[in-house]
Amino acid sequence: MIVYEASKQEFIQHVDQDVLVSHILEQFQLKLGRTSQSEIRSWDNSMLHMYRVLNDSSIPDNAGVAIEYRIPYSSKRVDFLLSGHDGDNDTVVIVELKQWSEVEKVEGKEAIVKTAINRGLHEVAHPSYQAWSYAALIEDYNENVQDEGIHLEPCAYLHNYRVQNNDPLTDSIYDYYVNLAPVYAKGDVERLRKFIKKHIKYGDNKEIIYQIDQGRIRPSKSLQDALSNMLKGNQEFVMIDEQKVVYETALQLAEKAVETDTKQVMIIEGGPGTGKSVLAINLLVALTNKSLTCQYVTKNSAPRNIYSTKLKGDFKKGRIDNLFKGSGSYTNSVVNELDVLVVDEAHRLNEKSGMFQNLGENQVKEVIHSANMSIFFIDENQRVTLKDIGSVEMIKEYANEYGAEVTTGFLDSQFRCDGSDGYIAWLDDVLQIRETANANEIGMDYDFRVFSDPNQMKEEIKKLNKRNNKSRIVSGYCWEWPKENRTKSIFHDIKIEEYNFGMSWNLGNTSTWAIDENSIDEAGCIHTCQGLEFDYVGVIIGDDMRFEDGKVITDYTKRAKSND
Repeated sequence: MIVYEASKQEFIQHVDQDVLVSHILEQFQLKLGRTSQSEIRSWDNSMLHMYRVLNDSSIPDNAGVAIEYRIPYSSKRVDFLLSGHDGDNDTVVIVELKQWSEVEKVEGKEAIVKTAINRGLHEVAHPSYQAWSYAALIEDYNENVQDEGIHLEPCAYLHNYRVQNNDPLTDSIYDYYVNLAPVYAKGDVERLRKFIKKHIKYGDNKEIIYQIDQGRIRPSKSLQDALSNMLKGNQEFVMIDEQKVVYETALQLAEKAVETDTKQVMIIEGGPGTGKSVLAINLLVALTNKSLTCQYVTKNSAPRNIYSTKLKGDFKKGRIDNLFKGSGSYTNSVVNELDVLVVDEAHRLNEKSGMFQNLGENQVKEVIHSANMSIFFIDENQRVTLKDIGSVEMIKEYANEYGAEVTTGFLDSQFRCDGSDGYIAWLDDVLQIRETANANEIGMDYDFRVFSDPNQMKEEIKKLNKRNNKSRIVSGYCWEWPKENRTKSIFHDIKIEEYNFGMSWNLGNTSTWAIDENSIDEAGCIHTCQGLEFDYVGVIIGDDMRFEDGKVITDYTKRAKSND
């Protein structure tokens, strides 16, 4: 969807007549709804700068201009597009516009910078990465771009930003993305013009803009092939037994949903370690390979970050990331915007979305609303906070509201914990969650040890981790996680003084603690490990759980306040 489109000549005239922003606002409200005063001010500011750039007779008057192009299959909007021909190819220049006046470099995170937003410094994607990722997203999902061979040339323009010597914006750690999408700053009008004139030598009377706007949304063959190749031979994603049955049923129902326009909802229940996530990833890849638009959804970011990292292979970060979405991504989606949504850890869905829990109505409802088929993997016993509301009953309720056909299934076999259902039963009995027949029987050959000294446990975990980087230490929320020093493991948050033991929480400058090579010296928490696979886990039990008068006591008052 494009909010504003015109020829370059018409764009220049609209700015000269001081009516451009009025046109943009009128169409924005008509097509997308209300907007903020800050966004209107940004149009006023940025479009004057683009007027100056395009006010050059060498840039063809009949080149196409589009402002605020909403990329289908995402909530992303491209600020500015210019279309035409470079002499050999149909070409679109993508310009990411920024009002920024300051930038700080961020070490240890790919393509991330800090800039001032809402009276504070916040981490955001580097503008070159943003511009490149929008181009990659359009290439991967717009059928007309793929079939017609339309070339996309991204760049970023920070018209208020003054580049200094050794500037963080152009630091060498961002070279990969700056080379893909050049960044221009204050005083770079002539350089940006040169970039545009290189790619737009002849106008197209907005024809290419129209092709992009009308392009059918389907995953590209190159994306499908890459995903398939990443799963081939990867034992971690091999399915067996009932996983395969559920998998084939889900594929059938997805095709039925799309072909007959009948909403389908599938609910798969399964306890910890029953292979829900492996099945979910297999379905994501298989459905994408069937040219269906599909996304993997979780409330918790850890599984998304881990699986997207494992799947990306030779792809850079952005090409895979759009397949993985947070559960709050669908507050403004239109009905059946996507073919399939695969929701892992559905028990962790919330009612409201956003940082302040003030967006949307209900995440379960929004998922069902947004896709022809929604697949929910759920274990109601694994809710973590009071905000976690996902339940089988609620899913069925909203499915009924949308007139969807509901299919249910169960995963029983234990793929984690050495394949032992007996161990899970024994653990439930020991923790007094429920009485089982395994009170004195741990099940199969399972390595369970208790350490009095946390230093000894840590050394054993470190030794085991050397085998394949699949051993970690985790802990309950009994120790604070202060904002200072969250990027270095030499600062210890978890301290047990009687054993002279200290350890940091997982660091704040990585989203893949569970597979990072050096994270063995950091303790994970429920949010960084839930739903993920390890060979060995060392658990530090704090004051929030104790054995007292023959009972296991959990005490929420011992919870660290910084983890609320």
